[in-house]
Amino acid sequence: MFVGRENELATLNKLYASDKFEFIVIYGRRRVGKTALINQFISNKNAIYFTGVESNAKQNLENFSRSILSFHTGIEADNSFLSFQAALEYVFRLSEKERIILAIDEYPYVARASESLASVIQLLIDQYKETSKLVLILCGSSMSYMEDHVLAYKAPLYGRRTAQMRILPFDFGEVCRYFQNFSNEDKAVAYGIVGGTPQYLLQMNDHLSIEENIKNTYLNPASALYEEPENLLKQEVREPALYNAIIAAIAAGASRMSEIAGKVGENTNICSVYIKNLISLGIIRKETPYGEKASRKAIYAIEDNMFRFWYRFVPENNSIIARGAADLAYRRIEPFLSDYMGKVFEEICKQYLWKLLLAGKCPVAFFSLGRWWGNDPQEKSQAEIDILAEQDKDTALFGECKWTNEKVDLGVLETLIKRSRLFSYKKVHFYLFAKSGFTKGCIDRANDMGNVSLVSYKEIAEDY
Repeated sequence: MFVGRENELATLNKLYASDKFEFIVIYGRRRVGKTALINQFISNKNAIYFTGVESNAKQNLENFSRSILSFHTGIEADNSFLSFQAALEYVFRLSEKERIILAIDEYPYVARASESLASVIQLLIDQYKETSKLVLILCGSSMSYMEDHVLAYKAPLYGRRTAQMRILPFDFGEVCRYFQNFSNEDKAVAYGIVGGTPQYLLQMNDHLSIEENIKNTYLNPASALYEEPENLLKQEVREPALYNAIIAAIAAGASRMSEIAGKVGENTNICSVYIKNLISLGIIRKETPYGEKASRKAIYAIEDNMFRFWYRFVPENNSIIARGAADLAYRRIEPFLSDYMGKVFEEICKQYLWKLLLAGKCPVAFFSLGRWWGNDPQEKSQAEIDILAEQDKDTALFGECKWTNEKVDLGVLETLIKRSRLFSYKKVHFYLFAKSGFTKGCIDRANDMGNVSLVSYKEIAEDY
């Protein structure tokens, strides 16, 4: 079942309809659904699809030749072009007569084995771009290779592309559409434990409970997710052990660079390089208090929910999981799930606010939103605000998110109002988000104030 990617497909189809030469670069982390997107796009179209393999140039040229000849003749031929230049030139010439898509998936495998390939493609684009009707797609999972050798200024292909797409994991709304049979609450928890990466979503069964799904995936040594983070790191980076240690340190609560460096036993300069790579992979994110740029306040958190869940619960239970004691492991995990979901719920609420903004339904027309933390001089303590979003210097939105089984009471609203006074905005709107609704006192005060929106999680889920 193909779900989502409407914007990406619309863009690809618009480029296809131009009837002129198009060169599209598609990249993104492994398992994120790039190949599925390409296959959906090229279905029922004149297309040559080729996937590079981690082999030598000869093997890839033979496979590439087979794909081209099969497209042109309809026959699986064993013949091979003498070079990639000859093969590609053949396709460029064919495309002078008809619209053809040439999709080269896992391009880095091919290009690494044939160092002149990028220059050959550059040469042929420059030669045929005015007469060709080719739609050329280069797709890759190696983020660093695609950015450095295809998209970067110094790369031979720089300036030739007509479009590029970085494919990201699904957002919460798309995950809801994928899991039709989960309850509303289970949709949120499923998003919290596997995130929005399509390949990970496929490991979940929405006809089973969340407990059964966790046992079948993270607590099952034979499952695809059991060793996934470590396997993915081995494919993406050269020194997976240090990357693994850094992610584990962040999962254990180290959030500042000095804390992370201390945990892994390396200096901050080395750690910063590794963390930068993890950020580019979409595994780690860097945060500063909303509206501030001071790097000394920067903290780091795990961005990808699958990594976050795995590093939070699997390593500490590894010994009993390996012995097949999934029930025991789950009993150890279950009491912490609600607390774990707190940050996930914050992200869901932020996505909901963006949805309202784009639909023209948000009372504050913000440009960005984030979390804020800092000193409260009146209380002489640290304060946090889950969501802060500014429209202009006079207008802002303040939000608080509570994933608990108790109804949110008036005290939560009063605390948010008090913390909003740490800022000098003249017009403010408050949002309270709750898993389980609100007390009468909170509802009455919100109604009296007139600038408070109370949103239950049920409303969010049903809006998708």
